[in-house]
Amino acid sequence: MTNRRQALFAAAAMPAAAAAQAADAWPAPDEIARRVSEVTAVENTFAARMAARDAAGFRRLLAPDVIFINGKQPLRGPDGVMAVWQKFFEGATAPFAWKPELVVVLPSGELAQSSGPVTDPEGKVVARFQSVWRRKPAGGWEIVFDQGSDVCR
Repeated sequence: MTNRRQALFAAAAMPAAAAAQAADAWPAPDEIARRVSEVTAVENTFAARMAARDAAGFRRLLAPDVIFINGKQPLRGPDGVMAVWQKFFEGATAPFAWKPELVVVLPSGELAQSSGPVTDPEGKVVARFQSVWRRKPAGGWEIVFDQGSDVCR
């Protein structure tokens, strides 16, 4: 009976031990702020490439395995994304712009999510975006998922 009791006690203690370990895994607040700042900056750079009509610079931020979901068919890989998005780089003015309102980074520092409004050239909010960024082994970030959704009207 003692073995059964010990096993039950050990099993009951596991969630508490896991929670304590998870709490210790969070970086210090200043480190979280630094990571959020990095991802905010790269998202702003990504948007600035569109505004500057810089398709090549935009493409360089796409991960090799990127997936954009902006309709019924996912766009896979940089070639698939650019086959559809190249038209957005034509003309002197970008057809839309975006900026991050919320950025969160996992404690590991390997993945981040950014989200915010998409506006038309007059500044009217027409959609919202969510992007997932992955830290590259040599440093810097690349976008792995992007999804836009229209706002309710």
